[in-house]
Amino acid sequence: MSGELRYVYAVTAPLAGPLPAQLRGVGGAAPYTVEHAGLVAVTGVVPEADFAEEPLRAHLEDLRWLEETARAHQGVVDALTALTCPLPLRLATVYLDDDGVRRALEEGREEFAATLERLEGRVEWGVKVYAQRRAPEPAAAGAAPSSGRDFLRRRKQEVTARENALEEAEELGRTLHAALAAQAEDVRVHPAQNPQLSQAPGQNLLNAAYLVPRERSEEFVERVEQLGGHDPAVRVELTGPWAPYSFASGQAGAEANVEGRHDGAVR
Repeated sequence: MSGELRYVYAVTAPLAGPLPAQLRGVGGAAPYTVEHAGLVAVTGVVPEADFAEEPLRAHLEDLRWLEETARAHQGVVDALTALTCPLPLRLATVYLDDDGVRRALEEGREEFAATLERLEGRVEWGVKVYAQRRAPEPAAAGAAPSSGRDFLRRRKQEVTARENALEEAEELGRTLHAALAAQAEDVRVHPAQNPQLSQAPGQNLLNAAYLVPRERSEEFVERVEQLGGHDPAVRVELTGPWAPYSFASGQAGAEANVEGRHDGAVR
């Protein structure tokens, strides 16, 4: 295979200016824009040898390749977020040529336009709350149990401490989520992260995304910091601002209207 395909990162409204000259995407290629029906697809050229159906399926099993591609994809979307409110597409959304990209814009233009209008001027913030195990008391961590009864007493204290820490983290998570949801225009609560996959320490109790007007982001961040607390048994993680990935489909279903998604199909 020696041909080239078109990789689409996101759909946006018409941009006020050109893409940053130094911006590079997947494979180190500079993204460019394909315009149609009042919409813009931010696109890059990628080799067919990597992104045609069969090689792409193989690549998606390669964690190193997948991570590099995801980083490049995210870098382009992040750059767009500084310019406008992009509608991010799934990783490895590919088409045969620019005409295929235009056909996708034509077929999905009503829902793309409706979603972009709904998300205009908004960004996504992510908040996670973790319960973390408290460090044992110095006395308990030092001397060995003097008897079986002492061992059982210590075990009971450890279990009680873990339960208390979990209850505190759950209560903080509920309080924080309620306050942030009241400030956000929309909310998505995702499943708790699997610690074996995420490698994040602690038990994930809240994993939520909040759609916030860009001009109210500072107020949102201050609220997280205010309510996050300083309890060593609870960790609050704030990420963003991101392009509104969690809200890009929703009722508009924008991603469902794009052919050639990361299942390897190319149109």
